Amino acid sequence: MSEENNMERREFLRKSAVLGLGGLALSSLPGIITDTRAASIGGGDYFTLPALPYSYDALEPFIDRMTMEIHHSKHHQAYVTNLNKALANDKAAPTDITELCRTIHDGNFALRNNGGGHFNHSFFWKLLKPPVGKDPMQACPPPPAGKLSEAIISTFGTVDAFKLKFEDRAKSVFGSGWCWLIVNDVYKLEITTSSNQDNPLMLFSPSKGVPVLALDVWEHAYYLKHQNLRMDYVKDWWQVVNWEEAEKLYVAGKQK
Repeated sequence: MSEENNMERREFLRKSAVLGLGGLALSSLPGIITDTRAASIGGGDYFTLPALPYSYDALEPFIDRMTMEIHHSKHHQAYVTNLNKALANDKAAPTDITELCRTIHDGNFALRNNGGGHFNHSFFWKLLKPPVGKDPMQACPPPPAGKLSEAIISTFGTVDAFKLKFEDRAKSVFGSGWCWLIVNDVYKLEITTSSNQDNPLMLFSPSKGVPVLALDVWEHAYYLKHQNLRMDYVKDWWQVVNWEEAEKLYVAGKQK
């Protein structure tokens, strides 16, 4: 684990005592992150922390307010800050975070970790929405009828079978990372994972594609509420998935 990741983990624990794709034109997809660097500040162009489309407590009781606040305002902000530092003297770098991820080489750890961290978190926030109900015992809402729901059933047999396979892959991530549902380079749905802040946009990703869903399985995403019980967090996450946004991403990805 890098010193930067060690520092991030220590900061989290301190707070817890008191958060190339073939023909797929990713940057044009509705809902994909197209955050561009803001006006020049102090001689450099800077990415900015996106505001959440809901309040920190809006995902309660499934994801708690304090986790959301620390995750967004501390962890995500740290990736933005360090990404800006890495790009301060690089005027040739893409100003679109999606395109930047597609050009990162595996040895450029400053961009790989921080560019990936900025994209992944920005994408993750958009794929969440306040739950329909507040009862933890209620059934998770299924994907609404549409192309994505049809594709899930066609690919995995049933929605429940898809969820079980996704949960199994999320559980399999060793240490820190992400679980993804993507439209791969042959336009099929695929569940894949990535370590640390890598994502399926990156050149060296073993499974490249258009992200449709993303689940952050770093401990800082769930430890305050769920402690070491990652699978409890994954099951609660289903209650706050923004299926409408995922549908848009899937339909656009299939059209490219």
